[in-house]
Amino acid sequence: MTRTPSPVGRVAVIGDVGGHIEELRAELFRLGCDPDALEMPSDLQVIQVGDLIHRGSHSEAVVELVDKFLRKYPHNWVQLLGNHEAQYVSDPVFTWHQTISGAAAELVRSWWTFGLMRAAASIRTGDEEFVVTHAGITEGFWRRILHSPRSAELAGVRLNELIGTGDGSLFRTGHMLGVGKVSLRAGPLWASAAFELIPSWANAGAKMPFSQIHGHSSVIDWSTRQLADGFMYSSAMSFDFSAAHETARIGATRLIGIDPGHDTVPHVPWRALVLEGAQVI
Repeated sequence: MTRTPSPVGRVAVIGDVGGHIEELRAELFRLGCDPDALEMPSDLQVIQVGDLIHRGSHSEAVVELVDKFLRKYPHNWVQLLGNHEAQYVSDPVFTWHQTISGAAAELVRSWWTFGLMRAAASIRTGDEEFVVTHAGITEGFWRRILHSPRSAELAGVRLNELIGTGDGSLFRTGHMLGVGKVSLRAGPLWASAAFELIPSWANAGAKMPFSQIHGHSSVIDWSTRQLADGFMYSSAMSFDFSAAHETARIGATRLIGIDPGHDTVPHVPWRALVLEGAQVI
């Protein structure tokens, strides 16, 4: 699966939305979009990291709005698969107390089937490259499943090539569904930032060859500002509480987490990560 690089401009990576339509609309307005008129600035590329649904009470409205943008701007809106959308495109691996309507579920399945939703995206900005996935690529997954790609572009291609192959690696679970059992090869839908993603790279002999952006989980509770119990790498971390972004320095590269931690009530404040002078590759 290949993609023609986008023009250089702004790339906005939007974290987990969690069924909060007004939060999504407000952030799109902040980025210069008009969700009512379905307009996007010509210099803007949007990547949304998945988990559009559940928690909030307006998942169907979120799916409907994203579907409109995806179909009008298929080259400007990149939609990634989250573990909550995965419940509707593959065999469910967990039980969630909320479901979405049959019509919304069919839209999500159609995105996956027809290539409007992907496992990964890659970004180049200046001299830094990023892979964007829902939960991040652990060192073990990079090495054992992706065969150690050195560029963000190749890593993204190999992740997307797993779609539709019957290979279950994309859906590999870990700490969150393993009753506390950590897997440093957890997949890009499930890796825990605190216990799998960051430790897998911090403890590895190999250096992370590109930077990453992910949603799904954070090492900190944004509301209480408490680090996850047992997290051992606080010296590598920096936090932007005005945006709900966290950054782990892994040698010369970065792991940037942008999950705002929305629950039934959205977390405030939060915003997308915006990269200037960037392109989706």
